[in-house]
Amino acid sequence: MTIKVIGIGEDGGEALHPTYREWIMNSSRLAGGHRQLAFFPEYKGEKVVLEGGLRKTIDAWREDEKDTVVLASGDPLFYGIGAYLAKKLPEVHIYPSMSSIQLAFAKIKESWHDASFVSVHGRSLKGLAQRIDGKKKVCLLTDKENTPAVIARYLDRFGMDEYRMCIAEVLGGEKEKVTWLSLPEAFEYEADPLNVVILKTEHRRKKQPLGYPDHMFMQRKPDKGLITKKEVRVLSLAALQLQKDSTVWDIGTCTGSVAIEAAHMASEGEVYAIEKNADDVEFARENSYKLRADLNLYHGKAPEYLDEWPDPDAIFLGGTGGNIRELLTICVNRLRLGGRIVLNAATIETLHEAMSLFKQLDCEVEITMSHLARSKPILHMTRFEGLNPVYIMTASKKEET
Repeated sequence: MTIKVIGIGEDGGEALHPTYREWIMNSSRLAGGHRQLAFFPEYKGEKVVLEGGLRKTIDAWREDEKDTVVLASGDPLFYGIGAYLAKKLPEVHIYPSMSSIQLAFAKIKESWHDASFVSVHGRSLKGLAQRIDGKKKVCLLTDKENTPAVIARYLDRFGMDEYRMCIAEVLGGEKEKVTWLSLPEAFEYEADPLNVVILKTEHRRKKQPLGYPDHMFMQRKPDKGLITKKEVRVLSLAALQLQKDSTVWDIGTCTGSVAIEAAHMASEGEVYAIEKNADDVEFARENSYKLRADLNLYHGKAPEYLDEWPDPDAIFLGGTGGNIRELLTICVNRLRLGGRIVLNAATIETLHEAMSLFKQLDCEVEITMSHLARSKPILHMTRFEGLNPVYIMTASKKEET
């Protein structure tokens, strides 16, 4: 069975190449969304609306030899159905049309090779802040839930006022419209459901590199020592060996300093953080907005909520709350293969207990003792002020032989 996937724009079937129209009209089955199928009211063969249960539909197609054409919006390989069909079926041929992305950038006379592309179509906005932070030009594929107005309010929450929003609607159609707005102007904008959003910086914001200064984090007073200090934070994050798509747990997040930096390092992944102190949870939330890290933040005492979280690639333990045996057992059991656990211990008692437990759980353990000092001015001279010593313990599962 051969399937032809043909891209179609808002200008409808009349704009298609005559060969493509001939393939469509001579096929036995025509599939696509309601909008695409409506372009061919005169079609006499079987029509299939593709919405839910796509896998079941594809499986059924394997059982027959019907000549099938699938209609898709624009370029079927750009966040479209083309790639999915090509993986699931042996004989699939793709015939793209102009994508809404190409049309949108053409309308605003901007290059798009240097843009970042993110689809929030059928996806959560969670994590979008760190994904686009520092990007000069971003294109977003929207849906009826994640509208331009919803996106504008989301970006405003994270202080992303350097962006101006272009809303390109019904491109190629009779109601085509292109509008530039500031984020506040877009808060209540009612866009046509068929739209593309382009974000462009009006003033480039320099993205903060790894190792945020401690003063950037709101902290509980007078107990400022509860934050994981910058130097220890950097060493701990390095030990976690995060990838762009890592799923990270931060247990005992306090001000959220580790979780926030981890979110920027794992910008395509997810960060889950939990803190038992209600005031610190609020500080962590405010810090996440200020520093553009969209966290999954929980108020509770671990292991509460851990069973709801996805299995992690990396776990940071800033505090155990007295449940060290239970917590380490859960963390080791849930850790994905190749993952790492980093535990910061301030006392030799915690170090000893954690090391014993990790060995019982058949983990390989490395320990770095961090004993650092920062310069401090005194009159016209400089002295050093020591930070509290911290044991940075890294554990990983032993590879099966």
